[in-house]
Amino acid sequence: MLELGKAGSSGVAKGVLPVLRDGVVVAQLRASNWKEAATAVVGEREWVFAKQKRELTGRWSADPEGSARLRARQVSLWKGTWEADLEGTPVAVASLSVWKGTHRFTSGGKTVGESGSTGGWSPRPTLTCAGTVPLEHQVFLLWLEVVIGRRNQAAITGATVAATGGATAGGS
Repeated sequence: MLELGKAGSSGVAKGVLPVLRDGVVVAQLRASNWKEAATAVVGEREWVFAKQKRELTGRWSADPEGSARLRARQVSLWKGTWEADLEGTPVAVASLSVWKGTHRFTSGGKTVGESGSTGGWSPRPTLTCAGTVPLEHQVFLLWLEVVIGRRNQAAITGATVAATGGATAGGS
């Protein structure tokens, strides 16, 4: 199981999220706070994750801008489904629990992974994948979970503001 650690913990630089497997750092993720973008270091290779038009993409940092080895796009906003292409391997992403924000990843009709969270006051995403899914693909899917979580949180916040007419806890 991969787990996204707390920024700056487990021996990584400040502002960097460690990607942990059994408490050991297997990758590092520096996610942008302002846009859907990140850089990831998996082994000796640096990946660039970004939003291009309506897709989330992943490419090696040495690849030309605009190219993509990994892709994910939302298929249905209402169902929360996504389609991913992981270097030629199609993966369907379906919501397991709207309340928990978890997903199931399937390819060729077989489940290849499921997301979860650490729980607690500040839950962080986790990902359990079959041993056949390469680590860099797992890190991309974990980043996809971060993006989906942020989008869902923004939707909830926007709906709350709209429902309350912009009122704050202290009144307005």
